[in-house]
Amino acid sequence: MASNDLLSSTLFSIRDSEVDELFKKTAFLDYAKKLGGLETEDGGIKIQRPLSVVDHSSITSLATGYEPVSLAVSDVLRPAIYEWADFVAPIVITQKEEMENSGDKAIVKIVEARMKSVMGMLRREINKQILAGNSTVLTGLNTLNGEASATGFFENGAPTPAGQTNTVGGLAKNTLNVRGWYNQRFTCPTNFSTDGLAGMAELYAKSNSIAPMGETKLIIASEAGFVNYKRALQASERYIDEKTLDGGRMSLAYAGASLEQEIDMPINAGVGTDEYSMYFLNFDGIKLVMHSQGDFALSPFEHISGTTARAAQLYWKGQLIADHLGSCGVLVDGDTY
Repeated sequence: MASNDLLSSTLFSIRDSEVDELFKKTAFLDYAKKLGGLETEDGGIKIQRPLSVVDHSSITSLATGYEPVSLAVSDVLRPAIYEWADFVAPIVITQKEEMENSGDKAIVKIVEARMKSVMGMLRREINKQILAGNSTVLTGLNTLNGEASATGFFENGAPTPAGQTNTVGGLAKNTLNVRGWYNQRFTCPTNFSTDGLAGMAELYAKSNSIAPMGETKLIIASEAGFVNYKRALQASERYIDEKTLDGGRMSLAYAGASLEQEIDMPINAGVGTDEYSMYFLNFDGIKLVMHSQGDFALSPFEHISGTTARAAQLYWKGQLIADHLGSCGVLVDGDTY
């Protein structure tokens, strides 16, 4: 029978490759990692993010140089506060399985297969909850879908107090009433072929015009939205001799932002005017914060009291947070061409 130490070291040795595979399999996690959308924190009961919501001081115009300077100032910061989301999944092997698969190598292969299965399960649930907000397990993890949850980040409404009323980080959008706390939004009145490209241009321009840092870095689209965008560009496609191709994967982009299809979209499909076809993301405004000791942390294998099984625990602690919503947006009803 393989020792607990052997099985634990096997998990630790393959953990990094499995975490890397996790990020490559989903557009949000993959690009968040590459484009600065992941942060780690060492502790704290909650995650606190300071938001600048008013001008700190006023400008005094000088005609002679003897004018009194106004020293009236305001506290510019308001904290957005987020609760951590915690979840754990076990990796279990029973004595019956060990006896039926004699030999350390056979047991190690089973453990590796279980590890991949658990990581795949977590990948799907994290992805589903962040994009759609409909996970039945990770309900403590925030979502971009503001139609599924009153704390969801992106709403299908005008960026005004009447149009967007969700509460993000404990701050109600319509109460705070600053343009950086309202997400951008465009709804296709007819279909993508008529309005889609115009809507993408409007979202890109409006979000980037008030972005405090950087520009839109990633557009996550439904499969239909991705195809519709590619069809709209077909007349402008150019072809080159195959001998000049480097054999690498060509990435579809929009104005410098990568555009990736996502199987978990469209969001709110069938709801009608609330079908989210594309997310425009600026990772200076949206981030996934993870605890430094809860980034898919693995415990050693231990025997489970009262059973013939032994198990290791895969633990995750983090949260999706917003620093600036105005630099991000959502394209609605773009799945019909």
